[in-house]
Amino acid sequence: MKSSINVFPLRAILVGCLWCVLLCGNFVSRLYAQETPVDSLKLVNLSEVVIISTGKQLDYQKQHKPLSTLDEFLESSRSINMVKRGAYAWEPTMNDMASERLAVTIDGMQIFGACTDKMDPITSYVDVSNLSEAQIGSGQQGAVFGNTIGGGINLKLDKSNFKPTGWNGSVESAYETNNAMRVFGGELNYSDEKFYLNTDGIYRKADNYYAGRDREVKFSQFEKYNFSVNSGYKLTEDKSISATLIYDEANDVGYPALTMDVSLARAVIGSVSFNQDTLFGNLSNWESKMYYNTIKHVMDDTKRPDVPIHMDMPGWSETAGFYSQANFNRQKNHFFFKLDGFYNKSYAEMTMYPTNSSEPLMFMLTWPDVRTKDVGFYAEDHIAFGKASLKLSTRLAYHSNSVADDFGLNSLKIFYPEMERTNTRFLKSFSAQYHKMLNDFHFNGGLSYGERAPSVSEGYGFYLFNSFDNHDYIGDPDLKTESSADANISVTYKKPIFEITAAANYFHVFNYIIGVVDNSLSTMTIGADGVKFYTNLDYAQLFNASLSGRYNISNAFKLTGTVSYHRGVDNDGENLPLISPVSYRSAVDFYKNQYSASLSIAGSGEQINYNPAYGETKTAAYAILSASFGKRFFIKENSLFVKAGIENILDTYYSSYTDWNNIPRMGRNIYATISYSIN
Repeated sequence: MKSSINVFPLRAILVGCLWCVLLCGNFVSRLYAQETPVDSLKLVNLSEVVIISTGKQLDYQKQHKPLSTLDEFLESSRSINMVKRGAYAWEPTMNDMASERLAVTIDGMQIFGACTDKMDPITSYVDVSNLSEAQIGSGQQGAVFGNTIGGGINLKLDKSNFKPTGWNGSVESAYETNNAMRVFGGELNYSDEKFYLNTDGIYRKADNYYAGRDREVKFSQFEKYNFSVNSGYKLTEDKSISATLIYDEANDVGYPALTMDVSLARAVIGSVSFNQDTLFGNLSNWESKMYYNTIKHVMDDTKRPDVPIHMDMPGWSETAGFYSQANFNRQKNHFFFKLDGFYNKSYAEMTMYPTNSSEPLMFMLTWPDVRTKDVGFYAEDHIAFGKASLKLSTRLAYHSNSVADDFGLNSLKIFYPEMERTNTRFLKSFSAQYHKMLNDFHFNGGLSYGERAPSVSEGYGFYLFNSFDNHDYIGDPDLKTESSADANISVTYKKPIFEITAAANYFHVFNYIIGVVDNSLSTMTIGADGVKFYTNLDYAQLFNASLSGRYNISNAFKLTGTVSYHRGVDNDGENLPLISPVSYRSAVDFYKNQYSASLSIAGSGEQINYNPAYGETKTAAYAILSASFGKRFFIKENSLFVKAGIENILDTYYSSYTDWNNIPRMGRNIYATISYSIN
């Protein structure tokens, strides 16, 4: 039966969510959102901030699982879900939109993966040891990070920033029983009023994990190294320079949900910045950064049994870019301006080796050396009046794609004889966000419009195999620009010991890009069911609603939780893929006298609104129970922290809508973490 989002009874959904929360004993969620007072305006009025570390020492006591992967930290967010193709390199989604529709940056730097199968999202090239927080902006609140439809995520690097702390450091280690994951990390830092130097490194190695009921998930192992150095020097009292270098490498990474693994995923990320606190007039906080990053990614099937034909599939991505930003404050207006740009080269190839060595090799360019240029200007004005504020923002960008490789261009011309080598677009976004305080209530609402260009795969991909729906995909360089009009609203009731928020948003996406079957073409991949071209649908509709809150039972105990509802359909009323069913999360946390403990439950309802045309099958409802306990010890001026926990206590066998090809998730897992900090 076909359905449409615009007939959903929003009030009934929110009332139903409220009833569910109250019935479960004030099921309310951990809120990471940080409101920005008008009198201390931040550069970005973000909808959520996920704290990863504080002051270069991981805030273990408030984390359920210290030294967990960055993927697990992001999944704890109320805004983000993660698509899993194995135990490593999960792909973030926001508002039920995947990475093509998001702007994901590392410390403001644009970085693009080198894998045509999305096995290396940007989040896989940093680690928790590098980062202080994840800044999350929903919809056009994320446009400060780049052109987007669904929102933006900025992974902010952790820096001492001239704090007079002198020398400090730490060593950390963790172990998990399910997949025998070993984690070793350490950092050494120096900072004074004139100079700072931060160094850190972390190593992770895991074997295959076991799903519930002791079922081994083969090809789920991985190994990862990450090292980073960042430093700053003050030229004068209000001027400074800084530099950052990150090296990240993963080897022997298994992807049980896919047909291939990864032998190498390597990134080198570097930047230099100039900062000036005050400029002429009311201009302040001027920051200018230049950066460069290079990524190499090699898919590998040599460890898989019964491979019909061996393939080598390496990919490369190089990006150089800059941004310059500053604040301008004048009475009730708080302006922020940002000029940014980047140049990216994306190249990927595939070589197939026939079992009969006398037959010739088969070679394709799956990404034909696509050169992308983007120059954008972002501006916002935060206007304060009384207990209300209005934020107006816009992004204007010039975006250009060009196919540099003649062989790749001629390959695409088989399907598009009239295609041009270069395609240029002018992208726009506008947003108005209103906030009103009325006694203990906070009202937020906004309207936005945004545009994005097709990704390299959507525009120029050549026979990219998607194991989710078992089809080869071909890009279309003449796709229309995808755009979205969205509306959001939230109401928060806030008391010192109690807080509850009801929120909803709606996206009407014009020229929605998705793959559509073309029965006239033959497949390239052995065993594939058909070929799809990336195509523009007339529109798609996405709706999300949530209810979340916090209740301080006492000074030591806190109850948190959330419940959310999601829906997505195309212009024919058919279900869109990878849309979350009803989901929930709740926890009781204890913090007192350097002791910490938590008991949490997370789960979702049955996935009813799925679409077999995109390879989806129904996933069952599930609920997972987890617990942890920690203690901090002081040894003179230093500290020792230990924490242990157990995930999936009941060893439930389950998978969710985001698990590629319904790969089961990890079963019962016991972990322990130890950290020794030297001050």
